[in-house]
Amino acid sequence: MVPSPAPGIGEDKKDAMRIGVVSDTHNNMKSIERIVEIFRQSGVERIIHTGDITQAKVLDALSSLPAEIHGVYGNNDEGEKESLSEAAERNAMSFHDGPLELDWAGRRIVVVHDPRDLEGVVAPHHDLALHGHTHLHRLDQIGSTVVFNPGECAGSLKGHNRVGLVDLESLSCELNHF
Repeated sequence: MVPSPAPGIGEDKKDAMRIGVVSDTHNNMKSIERIVEIFRQSGVERIIHTGDITQAKVLDALSSLPAEIHGVYGNNDEGEKESLSEAAERNAMSFHDGPLELDWAGRRIVVVHDPRDLEGVVAPHHDLALHGHTHLHRLDQIGSTVVFNPGECAGSLKGHNRVGLVDLESLSCELNHF
């Protein structure tokens, strides 16, 4: 059974939209500064964080972006979920336990943290599935659904930091390394 959209997440029928995808920031504020810079320069309209934020100050730093921010909590967020929820609310962000269903630019998107949670969730009506957790880049398909994880951005794998940019019209996914 596919969950219904999260409260406050409606449909958006806009034709073209470019979104930013980030995961597993793990409280690395130096990386967060660079991520903010990349997303600001790329002009993304919305951002999805696929979990493992770990501290509220990450959401506070991301709030400087002129884009809506949505996301799911990861396994490393469990002990900080209350402070993360407060930061999300304070910064007008939308964070939930996964899976998160979004309908943007006529595309159905499902977001989880752990890719194992995609099993039984991804359905033929999904155009895009996003996950994190592994710190590894992934771009493939489950049936007709594009599956994307930009991979590492927390600085754990030096020289492999990256965020994703997704064009929802073409479903093209690109990496921006830093």
